[in-house]
Amino acid sequence: MTGSFKAKLRVNKISVDMEPFVEEFLARTTVGLVTSLRGGENVKSLEIHQEKGNVKITINGNEIPLTPFPNDIICNTLTGLVSSLKGVDDIGSLDISLKV
Repeated sequence: MTGSFKAKLRVNKISVDMEPFVEEFLARTTVGLVTSLRGGENVKSLEIHQEKGNVKITINGNEIPLTPFPNDIICNTLTGLVSSLKGVDDIGSLDISLKV
């Protein structure tokens, strides 16, 4: 994975400010999660919306369908990662957007 990603994070519809390390870590982890999905190669932009255990992924403008297993892995990984950030408590919804 090359290039630098710009990430935006919203938890419960509220923007979360991130230090550069956290932003890069979140971006690279998120891209790593989706690159093995069909249609997940060559990520230039990525949108992830997660609410109540359901994940919706859009890569380069195309929605990627998920079966229950990858949905659960992505949901649990992102919830665990984001919940450890300062100022993030209960996660009802999660939105991540990335651009190269």
